[in-house]
Amino acid sequence: MKDLTLAEVGEHVGEELGVSDWVTIDQPRISTFAACTGDDQWIHVDVERAKRESPFRGPIAHGYLALSMVTPLAIQIGVIPKDAAAGLNYGINKVRFIAPVPAGARVRLRTILLGAEPRDGGQIIMKTQNTLEIEGSEKPALIAETLALLLPGQSK
Repeated sequence: MKDLTLAEVGEHVGEELGVSDWVTIDQPRISTFAACTGDDQWIHVDVERAKRESPFRGPIAHGYLALSMVTPLAIQIGVIPKDAAAGLNYGINKVRFIAPVPAGARVRLRTILLGAEPRDGGQIIMKTQNTLEIEGSEKPALIAETLALLLPGQSK
């Protein structure tokens, strides 16, 4: 985990910023996500049918649930500089869903800083590559190139 500041974030382009702790993506989390989004496909929420009919032999997490884990795990890593007032989602340049996340699997995030573009008012657009790894799997769940708008803290 890096101890970044806005002034030096550009010096770390090309470096791994860190790796998060493992987080379990259990069936209650998957079912809650389904309820929140309305995406209640059986492959996610019908455990018995998924065991019988799914090519994965059980329920899997939604791809967008896996993607939604990027932000909290990146914050855990410490990708937002300590002197930033906030880091806001600014966009996703590219995302690829590579392997399904089975219910009960553990995932973690590995983040590399790809770029830091200064903007007016001390703001910075931070580009990162985020790989959501699945414990025990050779393939990650996803790789996403994301953008965050870093806002400077108020001067006192």
